[in-house]
Amino acid sequence: MDATAGENPRASVTDRGSGCPLLLLHGWGASAQLFDPILAGLEQGRRLIVPDLPGFGATPDPDVAWSVHEYAAWCLALLDRLDIDECDLIGHSNGGRVGIAMAAEHPGRVRRMVLTSSAGIRPRRTVRDAVRVRTYKALRALERSGVAPASLRRSAGRRADQRGSADYRAVSGTMRGTLVRLVNEDLRALLPALRIPVLLVWGDQDTETPIDDGRLMERLIPDAGLVVFEGAGHFAYVEQPVRFCRIVDVFLRDDPAEASS
Repeated sequence: MDATAGENPRASVTDRGSGCPLLLLHGWGASAQLFDPILAGLEQGRRLIVPDLPGFGATPDPDVAWSVHEYAAWCLALLDRLDIDECDLIGHSNGGRVGIAMAAEHPGRVRRMVLTSSAGIRPRRTVRDAVRVRTYKALRALERSGVAPASLRRSAGRRADQRGSADYRAVSGTMRGTLVRLVNEDLRALLPALRIPVLLVWGDQDTETPIDDGRLMERLIPDAGLVVFEGAGHFAYVEQPVRFCRIVDVFLRDDPAEASS
């Protein structure tokens, strides 16, 4: 899929306010609704575009398993339908992953970007992780076997499901393949190509995307700054919405002095 392929599936999207467009991209397993606590704090002078990404909320699943690049192209097609050439962007977790691909691979479409607890850095696998992956693949192969007894295939399938992550167990069909593709993509090579200002917001108690990921992104992105929310976890923008909106509002303004006027 590319940006000219159209917006398929059709987005369920909130489009409110007027002014500079701001696209908000939610994380895996969530929906646009999770941004509700910050919309009022960001709306003044802005047009907020808040879609349910494909496979979440009210937007249907993609027909095939997608990578981050298909999600990025889908977002660009949505912006095209809404006659938006350039926007600011807030991406949380997997939404940050999508934002990185959009901004790095499609210069001129994203003006400034806020990444909060962003995914995109693939963690290094330990020996235990490698054994777990091999066992999982072996169970899936047995489940698909055409010669093993049906009872054994069903048992292998149940054991494989139990070994999968909670995110994996919560989805089915093309979204399982999508999750596998996304978590195996390492976007750190794209970070030096981000030629826009980037604000990184992280909770220091985040266990999903550790703060070390934020520090690495700060080093690799040419124009980036990291703000740490003490005591916050993976959803820092929900845990401290007033602080988040105040910092983001200043960052997104052409003239920061306007924020205090």
